[in-house]
Amino acid sequence: MNTTEKISKEVKGFHEDIEKWFHGQEKDQDSLYTKLLSGFAPGFKMVNGNGDTISLSAFAEWLPGVYGKFPERRIILENIEITHTESHGLASYIEIQITGDSTTRRQSSAVFLVNEEKAIWLHLIEHWI
Repeated sequence: MNTTEKISKEVKGFHEDIEKWFHGQEKDQDSLYTKLLSGFAPGFKMVNGNGDTISLSAFAEWLPGVYGKFPERRIILENIEITHTESHGLASYIEIQITGDSTTRRQSSAVFLVNEEKAIWLHLIEHWI
């Protein structure tokens, strides 16, 4: 798998898994929780659409509270663009979350560390659009 494919797989796979988490119907919640967090570097930081910086530990603490909270939420990714060097990557994409009659859109840019096996989230910035 080349670098672009590794990054694309991680972006798409994470969003599929977080949608499952929001739905709350997984038989093995612990395995899904571990899988969700396994794609992040220990020093991961995120700047959300409100401008708040969130660490990996804060994200890990937040997850249990939203398990099953949005059983009908759909997440759609659009316009995924990926650039990379041999060991780093940047993915830019639009994330759309649809929950009932509410739709939110954000422009996301994520920096990844890339190794022989996979791409790992290092930094994520989201802007509401």
